Amino acid sequence: MRVLVFGTYDTSMHPRVATIAAGLRKCGAEVAECNAPLGLDTAARVDMLARPWRAPALLARLARRWTTLARAARRMPVPDVVIVGYLGHFDVHLARLVFRRVPVVLDHLVGASDTGRDRRLDGGPRQALLRMIDSAALRAADIIVVDTDEHLAALPPRHQARAVVVPVGAPAAWHAAARPDDGRDAPGPLRVVFYGLYTPLQGTPVIGAALGRIAGAPIEVTMIGNGQDEAEARAAAAANHAVRWLDWVPAAELPALVAGHQVCLGIFGTGDKALRVVPNKVFQGAAAGCAVVTSDTAPQRRALGDAAVLVPPGDPEVLAAALLRLAGDRAELGRLRQQAHELAIDQFAPERIVAPLAKEIALASDRAATRHPSR
Repeated sequence: MRVLVFGTYDTSMHPRVATIAAGLRKCGAEVAECNAPLGLDTAARVDMLARPWRAPALLARLARRWTTLARAARRMPVPDVVIVGYLGHFDVHLARLVFRRVPVVLDHLVGASDTGRDRRLDGGPRQALLRMIDSAALRAADIIVVDTDEHLAALPPRHQARAVVVPVGAPAAWHAAARPDDGRDAPGPLRVVFYGLYTPLQGTPVIGAALGRIAGAPIEVTMIGNGQDEAEARAAAAANHAVRWLDWVPAAELPALVAGHQVCLGIFGTGDKALRVVPNKVFQGAAAGCAVVTSDTAPQRRALGDAAVLVPPGDPEVLAAALLRLAGDRAELGRLRQQAHELAIDQFAPERIVAPLAKEIALASDRAATRHPSR
């Protein structure tokens, strides 16, 4: 089975497609890449919708990347299936044009309209445009990949039969970084880490408010990243001087840094999108050997069970109490770290999460070979 991962994705910002590719390789597929990163993160893309006069710059950059992709694709062997990486709402149309007889898979991790709402682009013509972009992308794909049952149920009914659930999972580097038995649960300050883009989904003002409540406790916190809710989070945590704020950490260094902490924080937002996802930091933190503290939502409860501390979304008081409890109960901390790591090995490794997708693309490739025997 020849699989081509295709598009303007950037694995340094969104490792999801790299995890899928690694898992398919583990399952025996021959995986190649045709990639020309767009060089714009999600925030920059959304900003162009908020400031439509900047859209021509996006289109010009996209056209240049598409030219590169099309030329590279023509020099490569014809694949059995093409996977368009996350944020491929436009790339899927190029894939359909270039690979006319090949099944196309779209990693529809988050819809454009969902992202717009999370970034507070609600209602009006911009939200209508984002829904149109989502609808066109979904129509172009033979297989649609989502990350939770809740996201599958949120798809338009006409597309659900072509969708498959593939959890976000954790790349191999996060598993390799784990040090679950290194004695870090001995007495001393509890070390807690959060990393992210400070979007409403992540609920960082909730984290900030919780950190403000535990000022003076034996808890050291590292907050990594920046974004739209950063100022509010910092203000809420201002009373706590045991918080270290880092703008960001290179992707290659992040697993080891996170693994040097005992607790990894997930998400605490209350919006619809926050209630439908299991974020990458939950999978990655567990794989790195951290105890996970995140919001008590249906998909996270289903994925983590009792291998994590689950608190009500949007509740800084309960989050603060959970951190204080772990700081004072090292036996429970050790149990949670070990159980999360074992769960990650058993359920979150790349080869485990892609199993449903591997089955679907094999069936799709067989159907395509039957329709186009000379392909």
